[in-house]
Amino acid sequence: GTLLNVSVSDHGRSDSLLLSWDEPEGGAKGYLLALSSLESGMLLQNGSAGSNTTSFWFHELIPGTRYEIEVTATLACMDTISQTITAQTSPSPVRNLSLSSGGSSALLRAAWAHGHGRRDGYRLALWHSDSQTLVSNVSLLPSASTFLFDGLLAGSEYALKVSTLAGSSQASTSIHQWTAPSIPTQLRLSPASSTSLVASWADAAGAAWLHLELRNLLTQKVSTTLSARRGLTSYTFQHLHPGTQYWLGLSATAGSYTVVGPNATAWTYPLSPGNVTLSSAEEQNSLQARWSIPGGQRDFYLVTLQEGEDGVPTRNISVGGDNDHITFHGLSPGQQYFVQVVVVAGPYRASAHSTAAWTEPRAPSGVSLSSQGSPHSLLASWEEVTGQGYLLALRLAEHPVKNSSVLRGVTSFTYEGLHPGTLYTFEVSTVAGPYTSSPRCISNWTYPLPLEQLTLSNGGHSTSLQASWRAASSGSTGYTGTLREAKSQEQVRNVTVGNDWTNVTLENLVPGRQYTLEMAALAGPYRSPVRSATDWTYPLAPAGVTLTNTRRPMGLSAFWDKAAGDVDQFHLQLYSKSHAAQRNISVGPNTHNFTFLGLSPGTQYFLKVTVLAGPYRSSSHFATEWTYPLSLANVSVQPGRKPQELRVSWVESGGGRDHLVQLSVAESLSIIRNVSVPRGVTQLDLEGLVPGSRYRVEIISQAGPHRISSQTAIGYTVPLPPRSLSASPVSMAWALAVHWETAPGQRDGYLLSVLEEGSSAPPRNLEAGKDSTNVTVPQLEPGTCYLVRIWAVAGPYRSLPENITGCTVPAAPTNLSLTNPGSSSELYTSWNKPPGRRDCYHVTLYSLSTQSKIQVQTLSPDALNITWSHLEAGSKFAVQVTAVKGSLEASSINVTQWTYPLAPVNLTLGSPSASVLVVSWAVVGRGAEGFVVDVSDAASGAAAGHTVLGGDARSHILRRLSPGTRYSVAVRATAGPFHASTPNLTHCTREYDALLA
Repeated sequence: GTLLNVSVSDHGRSDSLLLSWDEPEGGAKGYLLALSSLESGMLLQNGSAGSNTTSFWFHELIPGTRYEIEVTATLACMDTISQTITAQTSPSPVRNLSLSSGGSSALLRAAWAHGHGRRDGYRLALWHSDSQTLVSNVSLLPSASTFLFDGLLAGSEYALKVSTLAGSSQASTSIHQWTAPSIPTQLRLSPASSTSLVASWADAAGAAWLHLELRNLLTQKVSTTLSARRGLTSYTFQHLHPGTQYWLGLSATAGSYTVVGPNATAWTYPLSPGNVTLSSAEEQNSLQARWSIPGGQRDFYLVTLQEGEDGVPTRNISVGGDNDHITFHGLSPGQQYFVQVVVVAGPYRASAHSTAAWTEPRAPSGVSLSSQGSPHSLLASWEEVTGQGYLLALRLAEHPVKNSSVLRGVTSFTYEGLHPGTLYTFEVSTVAGPYTSSPRCISNWTYPLPLEQLTLSNGGHSTSLQASWRAASSGSTGYTGTLREAKSQEQVRNVTVGNDWTNVTLENLVPGRQYTLEMAALAGPYRSPVRSATDWTYPLAPAGVTLTNTRRPMGLSAFWDKAAGDVDQFHLQLYSKSHAAQRNISVGPNTHNFTFLGLSPGTQYFLKVTVLAGPYRSSSHFATEWTYPLSLANVSVQPGRKPQELRVSWVESGGGRDHLVQLSVAESLSIIRNVSVPRGVTQLDLEGLVPGSRYRVEIISQAGPHRISSQTAIGYTVPLPPRSLSASPVSMAWALAVHWETAPGQRDGYLLSVLEEGSSAPPRNLEAGKDSTNVTVPQLEPGTCYLVRIWAVAGPYRSLPENITGCTVPAAPTNLSLTNPGSSSELYTSWNKPPGRRDCYHVTLYSLSTQSKIQVQTLSPDALNITWSHLEAGSKFAVQVTAVKGSLEASSINVTQWTYPLAPVNLTLGSPSASVLVVSWAVVGRGAEGFVVDVSDAASGAAAGHTVLGGDARSHILRRLSPGTRYSVAVRATAGPFHASTPNLTHCTREYDALLA
């Protein structure tokens, strides 16, 4: 029962197996070991081990083969114990493993020879070396000896592990290999600066290394070599020679593979020349360009000469790359030039410019200096020559006046602010850069100034004129002038004086005649603009001026005599001291009289005749005369501010000195007032008169010795209004009685206006005699208030109004009805709307049963009905409707009606004897007006009795009935025309036998 715990291992050897076991408890004398093929069971090896041995090796086994091993332990007393296990030797690895690309950038082919022994199969694992990424993991049959990997990365290293599988054991062999690299594309080489080139390419991921070689094509020497790892796509080559052409070669390497790639050429940028200058050469109109040779290489220099500020190219010359100057001949004088030196290296250029240089200019031609008639300016002009500009100088007697410079293109210059009549010298030179040509000179005069403040004045004299002026400040050598008659332009005399004269007097001239003096200042060959002055000799005044009345109310005639000399016209001035307006008339020089028409009547006028000659006048003495006055117009008489006043007004149309206002009572011719008012007053207030009276007014006007009366005007004073006005309604007549008291003074009558309040209808107007104190206004609307106004009337005028409000009696409602709608507690009242207005209705309900007023309702003026509720059943009521307007009322007739009675209750019958029935009942509320007891034979229905009882009855005895007969009895409550009955109740009268018993 003891176990040996046998285990087996190969310790990495594919042709041996090591057995190990545990010594059994109590020990063993020895061990026997047997190894057999697991497939055939054939014993292949056996062996033995001593008592102290616990392991045993089996050698020369076949790799990868499964075996069965039995271990037997010999114990004491010939007992044995055995244990059998299975084991497998490890497989042999493959032999001659290879991995090749065959020149392909995407394929690797694996091949191997089988190892010794047996195997279950192969497992191939391909790894990308750089990224340690498992690319492929495949299992193959044990007979496979090749495998092709595709889809791989170009120029990459791969590691292949081939494992031989046998059971749970395996034996592996590894190998490394590269795929062929791919060639980069789109190689470009371009300059980044004058000492650097930038190389760039695409598709560089297919090579582990890129090798670049940069070669100077001028010297054919290698400038730079470079090896770059996978992924680099550009590189900048520094520290190169400027202006030099380079060649770049590219190759790709992966492991042992190298592939030559594309190549490219490029130039570095050349350097610009330094210190480019342009300066004058020894020959005239020549310039020499110089520069410093820059570092690096170049093919040649392109030298361009540019002319003017716009830099227009005029010369283009190529010179060798070792030259440093060139001279340009035959250039334009006075012209600005620039030079551009361009270094050319392959397709690239680098340039530099010089500063400006000038050729010497020529002096201007065609120089002129003109005054153009101006005393303060001279215009200098010249013909354009090539240059930068011009220097200008103006001199006065060898003393500089003004130096100026102007730019090219300007061919004239105006000097302002010069002295009039002065000789100036002008010089002009051409400037071109640092050069200035010889000057050209010319002289000329400015115009002299005209005379200033030339005047010609008569000084109040009729036969002489004095001319005066202010001397010119500079440039005047004298003055010359001509005196002419202004009208005929005939020359009267010539005047020439020295430059120190400022006035001259001209004698023996005609009075009142206009003369013109024309004068000019002289300076050198020029004469200033002419100044002229005009004046008249003083005219002589007219004589014999008179003013006479033409006997027409609105006319005055003027006469005068003409004096010696010239006259332009006569001016007649007619005015009055009482009027602001005046007449100004001008007439011709041959007129000696004039008539003024349309003058103000009753006015004193003054006449002055004035002789006009130019701006001068000579006036006569005044003549005076009066016009006839006119009567006043538009005399009116209006009421004053008070009833005791009149206002008289008029329009002054006829002049005059003052007015006399005469007032008289219209019915008589006696004057009661005489009031004098001054001229200019056009109204007068007359006080203390009788109100409402008619007056007559007449106004007398006076002007000088003349008097004239106005037309007579009639006017009224305003009457006083009536007093104590009242208006009261006329009972049932729908009219108002208006009363008033008479006020002091007079009047023609009264005017009344009656206006219905709240109505847009026009008022009613009534008239009353002047002695009336009352009037009745009929045919008014019932229940309506009216505004009554009254005026006292005198002529066209009214007094202030007196106002009062009065109301008419309202109309009473008609067709009043009180009806029972079939109820024992309600009544319905209605009526027709009466004409007119009212404030409201008062509706009063009386109980005739209790002789009391039980309800009063106030309803709107448009109400036409009312329902009374909660009334006493079986009672009689009366109703009255009253229309109310203010304190005035009008009532309808009374109408009555009953409420339905309630039927009696608790009806009982009894027969105390053979021919008698006793009927009793009770009532609800007040009861009824009366009761009716009806009895009939119950069998035949024949009436047996009909009794009417009062309202207090509560029982009744029916007699003379038939004994032992059944009767039907009903009791009805009555109220007016209405009744309510109990149900029929039957009962038998007693039999005689019953009575005897």
